[in-house]
Amino acid sequence: MTSLELTDLISLRADVESLRADLLLAELRQADEISAVQPRHAHSATNLVHYVELRTHDLRDLQARLARRGLTSLGRTESHVLASIDGLLRTLTLLISPVGDVGPGAVDAFSPAASQPPDGGVLLTRNSALLLGSRPEHRSTRIMVTLPSETATDKAMVQSMLESGMDLARINCAHDGPTVWAAMIANIRSAEASTGRRCLVAMDLGGPKLRTGPIKAGPEVIKVKPLRSPTGTVLKRGVVWLGTRPDNAVALGAPVIPITDLSWVDRRRVGDEIRLVDTRGAHRTLTVEQTFSGGCLVSLPQTVYFAPGLAVAGARDERAVGAFVGTLNPTEQFLLVHRGDTLILTADLSPANATTDGTHRIGCTLPVAFQEAHPGERVMLDDGKIDGVIIAVTSTEITIVVHRAGIDGTKLRAEKGINLPDTLLSISALTDQDAADLDFVRAHADIVNMSFVRSADDVRDLLSHLEGNPELGIVLKIETVAAFEALPQILLEAMRWQNVGVMIARGDLAVEVGFERLAEVQEEILWLCEAAHVPVIWATQVLDTLARTGLPSRAEVTDAAMAERAECVMLNKGPFIAEAISMLAGILRRMQGHTDKKRSLLRRLRAWDLDMTEATSPPMNSVPGEAPRARGRASTERP
Repeated sequence: MTSLELTDLISLRADVESLRADLLLAELRQADEISAVQPRHAHSATNLVHYVELRTHDLRDLQARLARRGLTSLGRTESHVLASIDGLLRTLTLLISPVGDVGPGAVDAFSPAASQPPDGGVLLTRNSALLLGSRPEHRSTRIMVTLPSETATDKAMVQSMLESGMDLARINCAHDGPTVWAAMIANIRSAEASTGRRCLVAMDLGGPKLRTGPIKAGPEVIKVKPLRSPTGTVLKRGVVWLGTRPDNAVALGAPVIPITDLSWVDRRRVGDEIRLVDTRGAHRTLTVEQTFSGGCLVSLPQTVYFAPGLAVAGARDERAVGAFVGTLNPTEQFLLVHRGDTLILTADLSPANATTDGTHRIGCTLPVAFQEAHPGERVMLDDGKIDGVIIAVTSTEITIVVHRAGIDGTKLRAEKGINLPDTLLSISALTDQDAADLDFVRAHADIVNMSFVRSADDVRDLLSHLEGNPELGIVLKIETVAAFEALPQILLEAMRWQNVGVMIARGDLAVEVGFERLAEVQEEILWLCEAAHVPVIWATQVLDTLARTGLPSRAEVTDAAMAERAECVMLNKGPFIAEAISMLAGILRRMQGHTDKKRSLLRRLRAWDLDMTEATSPPMNSVPGEAPRARGRASTERP
């Protein structure tokens, strides 16, 4: 070793020792917070403090110098910060000691026996099992699924979801009510008994609602049209259900047109023609395709506008008018907002007029916004589809200039989310309604998900409402800039509770931090939670296209693969949710052999082998740990 190399090693050790001293000083500064956590979280809280202190330093130069020496660059220290630093110091001391003068015990000072810290990976695995349940067979990442309202009455749907791989069911308290929630949970328990699979129940508290107010309803009209080719040829006749709302699935996807005289409906037969004059005065003929008690499914080759009071008659009826169309739901109206328009949020929640350009007005459901918003602050609406800046604020109005909207305008409807990422709102994440809903949650759920957490005070408020229910797990949804910036303090406060987790709620979070920063922010949340040994739920739009349409996009498959680094992945509802669960389970099963958090795992790759012939290479659809499926002669799979 040259003198220059020795000098560099000694300098490296001094820099690392200085870094270690800073970690211990940070631990002393946060001693009160660390001592307040649950005893089993004490090491995790200490490691969290060490990690936050570590990341206050710019270590890139030190990392490069360490890497040139073939030493750890401290890039994967999240779960065991001080142990990693001590291991590096031991190595540096041993490298120096043959030629340098190190005193007795210099190596032992940083030996594992000196502190014997718990293994961070083991702690995270334990905490994940206690909060989210035992890891499923063949994969380490659990799957949480949002239950639609239909699961209250559809046992088969719940069982299908459980059989496809659902490990946790999420119920949103912002929708339905205790009667429906209880029915959902009863069907979950029934499906558990049928399948032999455990399924935990997580319930979302609604949180403070910052949403657009109502808009005046439009006319009671339903438009039904056939599917046409680009040249106008009818490819598929339009369909509509005449009669009472059906309980069976035959009319799913077909609008329901109530008829005032059900006896007239019951006299229809397959092949009958029904004639009417629609709201435009257009004469139309419909054909009965199927009949049921209380209704019939009819098809039409031309567009029809239905409205209340519209007369319908059968071709073989004795009377000119057979029956009438009953009451229809009013058409949902909207504001068509363009770039450069003015949008005024009002404290008045009277239904707004539908407008198409210029200046628009609509209510805002959170009164405190009118006291605490300021000119120059950003406003996002409807998941960021509309983006603007406040130019004026009064006690009853917030005036916004729209900077971003669709090329042809963006439709802003009632009950859409409003985000104020630059505004400090003095509101609690726990509303009076949430406190009332907690009575049900405590009695029936395994986990409570807290929405719109902004500070450690919000967590403290939740914990005060959960006294006497230590077995209930809590998950904190990180979906605001304030929550992201206060995450270390939020986690330390949450560790006063036994079972704690974090959800990366990427919907509102993306709007608040900006889409260009979302990837960076979600990574940092993963790192910080790993340092705290707190399990993470990766949520929002995972395989969303597949769940809604039956076909995934390429990008969302990659996103699902990235989600394997979390301890749980959440899917939203959709008509193809069982297929989405099954695909996600397969992706997670495959990816666990390749990654563990930030580490790449080097399992044997059977796809490439210079000595392997095509006849013996494994197929692409084989899963690690399973016997390869035989390849037929006509297979088009590539090795």
